[in-house]
Formats: sequence, structure tokens, C-alpha cells
Amino acid sequence: MLKNTITIFVVSIVLLSVFGCKKETLPKPSSQLRLDYTEAEYVHFENNCPFTFDMNSDAIIKGKPDCNFEIHYPKMKATVYISYKPVDNNINILLKDAQKLTYEHVIKADDILEQPFINRDNKVYGMFYQVNGNAATNAQFYVTDSTRHFIDCSVYFYAKPNFDSVMPAASYIKNDMQNLMESLRWKK
Repeated sequence: MLKNTITIFVVSIVLLSVFGCKKETLPKPSSQLRLDYTEAEYVHFENNCPFTFDMNSDAIIKGKPDCNFEIHYPKMKATVYISYKPVDNNINILLKDAQKLTYEHVIKADDILEQPFINRDNKVYGMFYQVNGNAATNAQFYVTDSTRHFIDCSVYFYAKPNFDSVMPAASYIKNDMQNLMESLRWKK
């Protein structure tokens, strides 16, 4: 009787293992976190500073002394820093400093793309930099009217630079920064 029970048990196990699994089990590929952000809506920002611009309505702006600003993106753990400087026979120094700040990231950057910006109607001239790779900042720009005003702007994330992981947020904020630069106007 014990021998029959063991035989039935072994046959049952064999049958279950042969007919129980129809598909081969494969390991799942590793996946990445998908970050989707809402489409940006822009609002006009103006105060007593000598310039105005449009910014993302989801961002939080904080004023600092001398018309400097921080635009915070809490969901993306990033801040856009805007620095204003008056031009007083120092345009060459301001341009050199802005370019130097960008090219300090060349050590970690895979490449730096330069995009000139010219808005003759509103006298806004500048350069937009897209920094690709594991640099501390992924986008920067400066704008000036060449005679009275100079602004430089950059984004920093509160995380160790890893371009692959911050790329969706970096791309989103880069678009916001381009919109900010293109909408910037000097007050008369």
C-alpha cells in the first residue's frame, strides 16, 4: 500500500511538472522610472526690476536682493537661478564670466551646444547653452541689451549629476528656460 501511494505521488509530481507549466519563465528586463510632467503653462512675471519674463505656473519664484531670483521646481528637485547685473562699461567682463561659468562644466560634460539668441525688436541678445552629460547644470543662458542690462541664468538639481536619471526633468526645465529667455523684455 505504501508503495502504491509513493508511486501515485511521484507520477502526480511528474505529470504536474510536465503539463502544469505551459510557458517558459523568463526574468523581466530591468526598467526605468517613467517621469511624465504636465504641459507647461506660462504666466507673466513683473515686479520693480528693469525686466519682465514669462515663467512656468507650476514653479515657485523667490526674489533675492538686487533683482536676482530663484525659480524652484519642488517636484523635480531643481532650481533655476537668475542673476541680474547692470552694465557699466563692464560688458566684456560680464560676458567672459558667463562663458567661463558654462565652460567650467566641460570636465564632466559630454558636449556643450551653443545656441545664439537675437531679438532685435526688444534689444535682447544672448547665448543659450545646453550641457550634455553628468555636469552639475544641464542648461544655462545669458542675455543683455549690451548697454544697460545683463542677466545670466542656470539650472541646478539637488541630486548627484546623472544625466540619464534627470534627463526628463532637465529637458522640461530647459524648455522653460528657453521660454523665459525668449519672453524676457527690458523695461523702458
